[in-house]
Amino acid sequence: MSSLKNIIQDVKGELGSISRRSFDVRFGLRSRSQRIVQDNSHVAVAVDALGQSYWANMPPELLREVLTRIDASGETWPTRQNVVACAGVCRSWRKMMKDIVRTPEISTKLTFPISLKQPGPRNSLVQCYIKRNRSNHTYYLYLNSNQVSNVDGKFLLAARKFRRPTCTEFIVTLNSVDIAKEGSTYVGKLRSNFLGTKFTIYDTQLPKSGATVVKSRSIRLINIKHVYPKIPAAYYPIAHISYELNGLGSRAPRKMHCIMDTIPASSLEIGGVAPTQTELIVSCPDTSPSTSFFRSKSTHVDNFQPGPLSEPKDEMLVLKNKDPTWHPQRQCWCLNFHGRVTVASVKNFQLVADPDHDNIILQFGKVDRDLYTMDYRYPISAFQAFAVCLTSFDTKIARE
Repeated sequence: MSSLKNIIQDVKGELGSISRRSFDVRFGLRSRSQRIVQDNSHVAVAVDALGQSYWANMPPELLREVLTRIDASGETWPTRQNVVACAGVCRSWRKMMKDIVRTPEISTKLTFPISLKQPGPRNSLVQCYIKRNRSNHTYYLYLNSNQVSNVDGKFLLAARKFRRPTCTEFIVTLNSVDIAKEGSTYVGKLRSNFLGTKFTIYDTQLPKSGATVVKSRSIRLINIKHVYPKIPAAYYPIAHISYELNGLGSRAPRKMHCIMDTIPASSLEIGGVAPTQTELIVSCPDTSPSTSFFRSKSTHVDNFQPGPLSEPKDEMLVLKNKDPTWHPQRQCWCLNFHGRVTVASVKNFQLVADPDHDNIILQFGKVDRDLYTMDYRYPISAFQAFAVCLTSFDTKIARE
């Protein structure tokens, strides 16, 4: 037992010097030119160092035991970076670590970039926060590493808002510096209609269960087996969000209606399953025309015509914001965020699914001038939750 502990400590020691930089590369925390120059040489040195040691030729049974112990010891960031470093050593280590590390739904942990596209845990909320930079219209999503404060969190995603003649787009990437559609860090986008009342979330990958595909100005259903590996980025609409005034006044939360096109309503039932991506695919630059979902002939889009929110098609997960209650002493509308939100704002919301209004799937609220908390859970992913929250910054209904 003592020798196994020594082995684990030795592995951690060799990986410790590269783990931080390894994870930064995966999440794009430096410019592209710096990554090309610095990271290749550094990874080469790291792999060579391990290749010269006996770790590279460890028996599979022993390697699994060591990697399992490392996975168990890294419950939170930054110690979780050791797991990522192990997966970057070589193909055999990566394959075994991917087999050991469970999805967030089971482990409640965010480990690899693909974790951001996978459903959150079933029985708890993943606590995150969003920082807004007004000067360059940029938004950053962080994982809470400290339960007390929203500082020094682990960077997860970044988004930048672009004004178009007929709509607004948010480009979402794994890179906090180079926020663009090109490259392997681009994960999707959010697009609004001209009025800023309706939004579509686009994913760069076809969900496991299939999805509607935008081509020209029509939408059709295709099967995943008929998709070429290199496709235009952000080609798959996976969710639609619509806003309305709720009739409670401009100071009350706005009425939200979210249709998660690729998540079945049955996913919330006992034994239900939500689609789970297992690999991140590098997409080509976005060559699809600038078509808004509200101009399409699709039946999905027909649910978002002007006027009262219409009923969506059966079997899709529908999320609606929880109705607030009036607080007579404070003279305002209130929601119970259990201390996660401290500033009243029309942007604050909690999303639930019928009929369980006590099970909060996504909540978002203000804690400072440009700081907001975002907590989500199964069956939506961090990417989906982040995109839904971004709509609150752009909708023009009851703006502050």
